[in-house]
This record gives sequence, C-alpha cells and structure tokens, in this order.
Amino acid sequence: MKASKGKVISWALWDWGTQPFATVITTFVFAVYLTSSAFGPKDEVTMKLAWATGLAGLFIALLAPVLGQGSDRSGKRMFHLRWQTWLLAAICAAMYFVAPSPEYFLLGAILLGGGNVVSEIANVNYYAAIDQVSTPRNVGRVSGLGWGLGYLGGITILLVIIALMGTGFDANQVRLSMILCGIWTVLFTIPIFHMIKDKPATHPGESLGIIGSYKALFASIKRLWRASPNTLFFLMAAALFRDGLAGVFAFGGVLAAGTFGFSFGEVVIFGVAANVVAGVATILFGLLDDTLGPKLVIIVSLISLVILGLGVFVFHAGGKPVFWALGLALCVFVGPAQSASRSFLARLIPDGMSGELFGLYATTGRAVSFLSPTLFGVAIAIGVAVTAGSEESAQHWGILGVVAVLFLGLILALFVKEPPRHSLPPQDEYAAARIG
Repeated sequence: MKASKGKVISWALWDWGTQPFATVITTFVFAVYLTSSAFGPKDEVTMKLAWATGLAGLFIALLAPVLGQGSDRSGKRMFHLRWQTWLLAAICAAMYFVAPSPEYFLLGAILLGGGNVVSEIANVNYYAAIDQVSTPRNVGRVSGLGWGLGYLGGITILLVIIALMGTGFDANQVRLSMILCGIWTVLFTIPIFHMIKDKPATHPGESLGIIGSYKALFASIKRLWRASPNTLFFLMAAALFRDGLAGVFAFGGVLAAGTFGFSFGEVVIFGVAANVVAGVATILFGLLDDTLGPKLVIIVSLISLVILGLGVFVFHAGGKPVFWALGLALCVFVGPAQSASRSFLARLIPDGMSGELFGLYATTGRAVSFLSPTLFGVAIAIGVAVTAGSEESAQHWGILGVVAVLFLGLILALFVKEPPRHSLPPQDEYAAARIG
C-alpha cells in the first residue's frame, strides 16, 4: 500500500536531520580539526584516526544484526530509533569539549568512534522502516529522496555554520558548531517519530538474549542461503564497495586540507559544493534505479569512482584545481551507489525480516569496515617508505587504499544477479525454507 507524502517526507527528513554527523563531523569539519597540527604530526594523527574508525566498525559488526533482529521481534523499531537518534545528537554536542591539544585527541577519537557506532545502529532501524513508506515500484525513488535530502541537509547545515561563524574556523568555532549539529539532529528528526509508528511485533513477548539472538541470526543466514543465495552474495559485494564509499567521504576532507592545501574555510566551502552535487545526483539516479534497475546504477558508479580516485592520486601535484574537479566528480557517484544498494536489498527482503536483514546489511558492511581506514593508513605508511627523504607528505597515498576496496567490491558486484525491479520476490520459497 502506498504511503502518504507526509510519511515519505518525514522518513526522508531523518536523513536530513542526522546528516551533520556525516557531513560536518566525519568529513569536512571535526575529522579535519582532529587531524590538524594542534593534535600532533599530520601523518601520525591521520593514521591514528583511521585505526580508531576501524575499531568502531568492529563494534558495529558485532551489534548490528542482533539489535536489528530484536527490533523486528519486539515491534519497537521506532522506539529504538528515537533514543539512538537523540544519543547521536548528544555525542555531537559533546564534541565541544575536545580542545585543540594532543591530550584531547583520545577524547575526540572516542566520541567520533562512538558516534559512528550509534549512527550505524540507528541506520539499521531507519533503513528497515523503508518498507513502511515505499512500494516495490517506487523504492528506488524513495531511497534516492532520502539520500538526496541527506546531502542537501549537509549543505544547509554547512551554510548555517558559515553564516553564523564565518569561514575562519578557529578551534572555538569548530567546537561551537558541534553544539549546533546536536540541536539540528534533534529538531529535524521529530517528524519521523510523529508520522511513523511501530509495526506489530513478529514474535511478541519473545526475548532471545544475546546468545539466542546470534543463534537465530545464523539460522536465518542458513535459511537465506537455501532460499536466496543471491541475497547473501549481494551482501558480500555491498560490504566491500560500501566500505570504499564510506572511505571516500571519511577521508575526503582530510586529503583536501592535508594534501591539497585547502584552508579550513575552503574545506567547508568545498563541502557545500560537494553536497549540492551529491544530493542532486542521488535524487536523479533514484529515478534511473526504478527504470533501469539498481545494479546498473551501482556498476556505473563504482567504475567511475575507481577511475576518478586513481586520478586524484596521479594528478595530486596539480593542487586545488585538481581536487575541485575530481573531488566533485567523485561526489556525483557516491550517493547513487549508496542509495541503489539500499533499494537493491529492499527489493529482496521477505516480509517481517527488514530489521534483521538490514542489520545483517550493516554487519556485513562493518565486518570489513576496517578495510578502508586500515588500507588508507597502510597506503600512507607505504608512501612514507617509498618517499623517504622527500619533504612531500605521503598522505595522498591513502586514496589508493580506498580505491583498492572499491575495485574489489566492483568485481564482486558484477556477478550479482539483478533483483526484480517492480515486484518483490515471491515469499513462498523463503517461507518454505524457513519452516524447513
């Protein structure tokens, strides 16, 4: 049944409201601040931040599937999404206390890592709610609208920060902007909790506990393998390329400042332009998703990202113009690949399992989420060794680690079968496997 426009908009506004964590904090402002000289040598703090991000991914991998499964069983998906969202807002605001000094780096890394964990767990419940606001015929457009509004929300919050604080971005301005991010998140996520209510529990009154939840999870994976192996193969491919996509944004601002010489204000201005490009592209590609299928959107996007990423490395000596051109071109394809990945899975999920499978989606992604940050750090270390004796920073080598992950994801994605475009897969086969 088609959802009302109010429900669709309120669902998509959650992306708008939580975007400050992705745009302001992890990409263009706080991560750049945390890797500045105030906290230690550039290459050293960049590698430490990469390790911290990888560790956060491990916690997400362990927690996401059982928490998503629990939301399905209890019927309290929106309840859990509410407290997770507001906890994320509190973490954003708490970053105000990270003063520009090496002894505060650990606090900043813990808050950033913790925010990543909470954000990703909240995304499990948010993604799972897509079945309450879309149909098989329009899931690509709805998913694209959410991702697109998220990017446009990123633009808006950056413009608000610039309007209130200018483009100088000293430490106090960065810290004050963190409080603004927390307020923004609370304010714009109110509609989803007003418009969308919890669905009935799939197993009311049943509590499995942690060990029981993992047993049920592995049993579900086994059933899914018998009924729909293509779904599991897609999850493995998506795990790789989504980690690469996350790496593009996670380290984009760091590279802009450290390798291409962008000032803090220029990084923020680039962030505004990047989110305009990403937001519009994602909404437009969402229309192609519904007409041509999500697989084509994913493949075209990944090929383009690999080529453009290599271009950033090869032409880095060209300075700011190179990053402006190739960086914005990268932004054209990151959002569409993420959105199409979400709609791809939504077309495959059996009834009553959206939370569990989107939890598995988060887990498979985070099970390898150490790859991009780890390979980013490893590539920098290799670059340091190769360029020993040179005065040039080796930070730009990190992009090769991200490109490697994207390429591996592309190879696997080529072998995934396209899901049905305008109808959900038959449930009978899965139901039979579930009974068996």
